[in-house]
Amino acid sequence: MDPKANSSKSKKTIAQPPEKLTGIKIKNPKKVAGGRGAINSTVKHVVEEMGLARGTNALLKMNQFTGFDCPGCAWPDPDDKRSVLGEYCENGAKALAEEATLKRVDPIFFAENSIEDLGKWSDYELGKSGRITYPMFLEKGATHYQPINWSKAFQLIGDKLKSLPSPDEAIFYTSGRTSNEAAFLYQLFVRMYGTNNLPDCSNMCHESSGVALSETLGIGKGSVTLEDIHEAEVIMVVGQNPGTNHPRMMTALQKCKKNGGKIITVNPLPETGLMRFKHPQSPGDLLGNGTQLTDVFLQLKVNADVALAKAMMLMLFKKEEEHSGDVFDWNFIIGKSSGFEEFKKDLHKQDLDKLIAETGIDKAKIEEAVELLAHNKKIIICWAMGLTQHENGVENIREYVNILLLKGSIGKKGSGTCPVRGHSNVQGDRTMGIWEAPKEAFLDKLKTHFNFEPPRHHGYAVVPAIEAMHKGKAKVFFAMGGNFISATPDTEYTAEALKKCELTVHVSTKLNRSHLIHGEQALILPCIARSELDKQAKGKQFVTIENSMGVVHMSKGSLPPASESLLSEPAIVARLAKATLTDEGKWDEWIANYDNIRDLIEACIPGFEKYNKRVRKKGGFYLPNGAREGKFNTSDGKAQFSVNKIPENKLQKGEYTMFTVRSHDQYNTTIYGLDDRYRGIYSERRVVLMNVEDMNDALLSKGEEVDLINTHGGVQRVAEKFLVVPFDTPRGCVATYFPEANVLVPIDSYAHRSKTPASKKVIIKIEKRK
Repeated sequence: MDPKANSSKSKKTIAQPPEKLTGIKIKNPKKVAGGRGAINSTVKHVVEEMGLARGTNALLKMNQFTGFDCPGCAWPDPDDKRSVLGEYCENGAKALAEEATLKRVDPIFFAENSIEDLGKWSDYELGKSGRITYPMFLEKGATHYQPINWSKAFQLIGDKLKSLPSPDEAIFYTSGRTSNEAAFLYQLFVRMYGTNNLPDCSNMCHESSGVALSETLGIGKGSVTLEDIHEAEVIMVVGQNPGTNHPRMMTALQKCKKNGGKIITVNPLPETGLMRFKHPQSPGDLLGNGTQLTDVFLQLKVNADVALAKAMMLMLFKKEEEHSGDVFDWNFIIGKSSGFEEFKKDLHKQDLDKLIAETGIDKAKIEEAVELLAHNKKIIICWAMGLTQHENGVENIREYVNILLLKGSIGKKGSGTCPVRGHSNVQGDRTMGIWEAPKEAFLDKLKTHFNFEPPRHHGYAVVPAIEAMHKGKAKVFFAMGGNFISATPDTEYTAEALKKCELTVHVSTKLNRSHLIHGEQALILPCIARSELDKQAKGKQFVTIENSMGVVHMSKGSLPPASESLLSEPAIVARLAKATLTDEGKWDEWIANYDNIRDLIEACIPGFEKYNKRVRKKGGFYLPNGAREGKFNTSDGKAQFSVNKIPENKLQKGEYTMFTVRSHDQYNTTIYGLDDRYRGIYSERRVVLMNVEDMNDALLSKGEEVDLINTHGGVQRVAEKFLVVPFDTPRGCVATYFPEANVLVPIDSYAHRSKTPASKKVIIKIEKRK
């Protein structure tokens, strides 16, 4: 792709949130996470959206053995005992409140609000409008969505798909909240149709983890359980903010600390949720000071992880020389790993002082962390997008895996890898076959069981899919959930790509900005939500979910659906297949009772033996995990040391490295409110967090209006009207919220091999507004 084909200067459209400033208030960052603040926020959101009685009743069922799975993150539930007060966190409660809101977006709403008018709304205002109640259609050239019945909607999609010269001209995106049952049927339909164009949200977040872990340990998933977190002696939390993104993780870290464990935090920002935590359900915590989580905080410059890991390992080698056999696990290195000598040779070429200078961390601080690693064996490394969303995202993870291999901290209790996933079934969707690059063994199973020849050539991941639409190579875009335009990079380029489609379709529960960035024709298909009752021909149904630690369990909604006109995701897929495929198959039979879908999954995917029986057991079941068992599905059956290049992080005068983050009132692209309580930023999202010394050098003051500019590839991308907020960031590094700053993330800046957008390292300049 030629990035200059985009434009010489990005232009603001309804693809980007409007430049509304909403009255910023800046306070000191909070010193403790959780506690009364979390309780008050939970009550506020639940009461406003659901009502107190209805909301309380729903919360008591969320994440319980016979209830429904949280529609938020993929953090696991306890295997045994669960809290009777509620097995949820503040942001899980917000997610439920958004999903189960009493507000409605009906045909009258669309008649009263044009696409142009809605484009002037903020993402927060769009999301707060309520649940969509009826399928809606936007005809070519129309200004308003109009109601359409389900039969006509499916006929329109089916006719369009059948008219394409090639199935590869259609793209089928998937959000991570889709259930196992819907995901399996979806990928089956798409492959029966004739393409592997199945990009998903994994491509934008943890694809780098999957690639790195597959190369080094033979499985693209983490290796630990929740109990391992509790039993660990040392946990490294790297490039992650659990206090906002996975608040229940703080409970697990707190339990680790109470069991004597230590925590090393590696992050550019000193996030409140990494430092100290008060459990909202613990009277002792609420009355006291809570638990200090982080023992050693390493405030790393952006994208200096490879340098830091190499520095730590050089220090570990020195300690091993001083205490031979006490630091490294030689039995593991010699017996269960490969590539050690090449790795060691490359590592010892490095200059320790230069590595430390690259990190921006004081040497004594790194030595503190190394001391913990040297004298403990049960070590877990957790990470999120702070590692994956770089051009060298795969290398970042491989380098941290090297530390675990030196210590033999794989395949043992209290040890291993822990990529902390986002959406609550993003890992399950991949297990079900939502992947643009499927393995031959899986395709062979589909061929045998369903008697058709699946396409063998790989399809488009997210970034190549956007490029294909932009070039006119893809003409239909179908999204099973999500908010594609707000989740993806290079907002204006992506908007241009979507607008070149002949048809765009979104399966959704609520209104979002993606509904406003449409092809020549557009459809919104409203679906039943996770918390709602799903009734099919054979009665009430449940779906299944895989959490981030490989546990498959049931989720059974109980709230009345927001509208009688909603369909479940499996039902939408089935009717789509019947409208598109010549051989209709047994789609009606499969969705009449979801046990039938689970029987299909059992027949095609290893690890799902006796699926229907085992998933009905309390807490579900664990899928096989070779790395957890010390077995590595690599070419030689051993864990692989790797050699990784140190990335260059040079800045010219007046340049900054920008990285995107979430606010506390946000989950992925869903904006719950305008406050970032822990960072002390209230009533505003268009902010850039800067080091005070950088502000002084640039003659910028607190609250000053600025424009953020990226010129990667000769294209000028501009995010206008941001407010400067002084914050404790490393020199030369600034933070912004997404999706507001996504316009600055270049479409052609992504991780090698995984193609994950490099949202955590964007070179920008900051200009005062005239």
